[in-house]
Amino acid sequence: MGKLQSKISFHGTKYRADGSVEKTGPGRGVQQHNPVHADAVTSVAALRADLCVSGGKDKSVVVCNWRSGAMLRRFVGHEHEVTKVTCALDSNRIFSASRDKTVMMWELHRTSGPSQHFSGHDLVVTGLAVSPDAAQLCTGSRDNTVCKWDIETGGCLGRAAVSRNLVTHLCWVPGEPYVIQTSEDKTVRMWDSRELQVAHMFPGKQHIQTCCDVSQDGRYVLSSSSGFAGEGCEATLWDLRQTRSQVREYKGHFQTTASCVFLPRGPALTSSIATSSNDSKVKVWDQDTAACLATACLEGAGPLASLAVCDSSTLLCATFNSGIHLLRMRNGADLEELAAF
Repeated sequence: MGKLQSKISFHGTKYRADGSVEKTGPGRGVQQHNPVHADAVTSVAALRADLCVSGGKDKSVVVCNWRSGAMLRRFVGHEHEVTKVTCALDSNRIFSASRDKTVMMWELHRTSGPSQHFSGHDLVVTGLAVSPDAAQLCTGSRDNTVCKWDIETGGCLGRAAVSRNLVTHLCWVPGEPYVIQTSEDKTVRMWDSRELQVAHMFPGKQHIQTCCDVSQDGRYVLSSSSGFAGEGCEATLWDLRQTRSQVREYKGHFQTTASCVFLPRGPALTSSIATSSNDSKVKVWDQDTAACLATACLEGAGPLASLAVCDSSTLLCATFNSGIHLLRMRNGADLEELAAF
């Protein structure tokens, strides 16, 4: 056997210089593909039925076929690591935020360079949300500001600052002009994008709120918390119609819960959510009872930075140490790892 040339070793797999794969330990039943990023993957999002987009510490934005693990496009232009990626589902436009304080827009079927720049934040951009019709863009930063942008011109249409509002994530409410935002000040805010004003602020939590998501019916908001040794680390469900208090908490992670998503209703028509954590676990929960339905432990993957929903039973998980993992629910009670790329 020839000498291993590649330094990349992902999840029990070694990649040779000729692109072949040697399986070396755990994960033999997992389909291993060549990693699409050369470093930690910080964000992943669903683009189309079989496509996803991801960003990483290698400063690149990558479009992949998640079914095959094949890379279709690589976009390079940021000067520092990519912190967030997003897109309007079934759109050709992809947006990426970076530690270089900028946001860039990329066209799936155009040149490899960015088709638009959005510059105006003073610190790393940590929140990124595009409206479902892909007509408006909102960004948030550690500079305590939220900005609204003209996608076609790249011009800033509004800028709002809130003291100590270190933005951690943004997401758009489907069918509404509202944007949900989480913050290091332990709060969840709802912004009215028309006037770029805070329309509502949910009761504060005990820990930093790291991520948020909105259900497809626009009724519920999900947020996740930082924490350590099981203190904090929960996800929280909020009702946009009854905004005085939280509806439910989902407890079971032992380190910071970095990502949370709503899952589409499956054949059983049950509502469920998924969370990923720095404890290297992905959990699926019954939304109504808060019961943990399934857990996948991605040993050696390190912090699990981001989740993306492919369909009612399939998830993508971006990890710091082992690329992007493809997970699927089996029989409503088993979360199986299928592939990594």
